[in-house]
Amino acid sequence: MNKTRLDDLSGGSQATSGDNFLQQGVMAALAGRLARFSGIGKIALLCVFLMLPLMIQSNYAMRVIIYICLYIVLAMGLNVVMGFTGLLNIGHAAFYATGAYTTAILMKQFGMSFWLTVPAGMTLGVVLGVAIGLPTLRLRDDYLAMVTLGFGQIVYIVANNWMGLTRGPRGIADIPSPFLGWGDWAIPIDSYTAFYYLIFSFVLFTIFACIRVRDSRVGLAWTAIREDEDVAAVMGVNLVLYKTMSFAFSAALGALAGSFFAVFQHFVSPNSFTILESVIIITIPIIGGLGSIPGTIVGAVIMIGLPEIFRAASEYRMVVVGAFMVLMMIFKPEGLFGKKQFQQMYKA
Repeated sequence: MNKTRLDDLSGGSQATSGDNFLQQGVMAALAGRLARFSGIGKIALLCVFLMLPLMIQSNYAMRVIIYICLYIVLAMGLNVVMGFTGLLNIGHAAFYATGAYTTAILMKQFGMSFWLTVPAGMTLGVVLGVAIGLPTLRLRDDYLAMVTLGFGQIVYIVANNWMGLTRGPRGIADIPSPFLGWGDWAIPIDSYTAFYYLIFSFVLFTIFACIRVRDSRVGLAWTAIREDEDVAAVMGVNLVLYKTMSFAFSAALGALAGSFFAVFQHFVSPNSFTILESVIIITIPIIGGLGSIPGTIVGAVIMIGLPEIFRAASEYRMVVVGAFMVLMMIFKPEGLFGKKQFQQMYKA
């Protein structure tokens, strides 16, 4: 009889035979081939997205695609708080506004380069994220949602009434376009194709950052807080530190999207950062599946692209979108990719 020790580290178990070892070797080889194919598929998909402006000639279609990418960055930032950490934030538009106004003010009034205003906006977003994270550490669920809702409204009211800085309801117009390069070699980013490549680079950066953080010790601590906050505290997870880091990381990505919005629209006003904007951003990761990065991308495509597909039927397009969301909540309440992602995580 073929006996296997319990502490055997070769991958076997008491119920494993020699034939099963061969089967595991074949399955491992097959999994390796599938992994390599997946990598090739990702490279091919990346090439398709890079060539997208060459295949689409419609400015309207390109504008919709740019907005989809913009909301991917926004929803990825919110997914860090809601999906990774399990905290409800209804005021994400406040960080969006922070990045937009920082870029608009620094570029318009102080003549700073766009590439310097982006880290400045993200830094200010982190400061606000810490400011909202620290006082709300003892709050959970609905109470935390009300605090974040109030924070979003405070930022909106400040932007709407601080005439000397934000120009209030009149907004900040004629925001200059960013330049790539310096001196005589500077190339203006002022076309849909250029803006697409700019926001697509932000999307890649956001996805890379979220994956790296999710798979790190910080991401594991966020997952522990999401699953059971009390147990995480008993196991030694510093709730004060990791909750604050979650809000700060989310705020930085929201400010990054806001900086792009300012230069793309060339105009910033408080009406772009209302509570309705936060609701739209919240809906994206919920549809895709909280905690799922591919789900967030698909959710942005659905929430931003679907209304534009039915724009010809302007009287009924929001009815179609609303009906789709109701059906999603009935038949797929965990989101398109939520359950699948957690199953894979538990199997691993």
